[in-house]
Amino acid sequence: MSKHMQRDLEKLQKLVLKMAGLVEESVYQAAKALQDRDVELADQVIEGDNLIDDLENDVQEECLKILALHQPVAVDLRRISSVLLISTDLERIGDLASGIAERLSVLAKPPHVTIPERTRAMADRTIQMVRKSLDAFVNSDAAAARSVIKLDDEVDADNQAILRDVIAEMKRTPDRIDTLMSLFSAIRHLERIADHATNISEDVIYLVEGALVRHHHELLGV
Repeated sequence: MSKHMQRDLEKLQKLVLKMAGLVEESVYQAAKALQDRDVELADQVIEGDNLIDDLENDVQEECLKILALHQPVAVDLRRISSVLLISTDLERIGDLASGIAERLSVLAKPPHVTIPERTRAMADRTIQMVRKSLDAFVNSDAAAARSVIKLDDEVDADNQAILRDVIAEMKRTPDRIDTLMSLFSAIRHLERIADHATNISEDVIYLVEGALVRHHHELLGV
């Protein structure tokens, strides 16, 4: 590998890690804002999404530059391909965290609806999935990536149980349908964040093992 390519790959790694750190913090803050009905914290999440978007553009431009200038092969090509996919998932996670924060404009206003107790556990699991998927990427750890994918079933179960409670509450209190719809949407956003963490983990497996496992879960061994 040339020194120029090594330098460009190191720059790319720094960019994607900066983006990952911002996204992880955004998810944590959005979940906390939801639990605490904290409008100020929600506003911080929304404002921070523009920087995440800008970083995605920077990452993708750097990837395309490396592909054009250095024509990488083998593991270097896999790394760049993986970073392209991961940066897209990170940007979507940032959007979803911002979407949760936007729901606070309704959820923070009285009369308040009860946020189901299981929501905290779901949020904790989702944050854990995001964090572990990014750690797996940093450490090129396919086994850790597989452990993240296993957690997605638990988040799906949380999502289904919580949404059943929210729908039941809609039927009991139709006068609060708008607020409950905002809660419904926030929970669905959490579930989608977990899906994107799963995507990142699948990309880590591709990076490390060269196996394309997206849409081919029989290859995951989980």
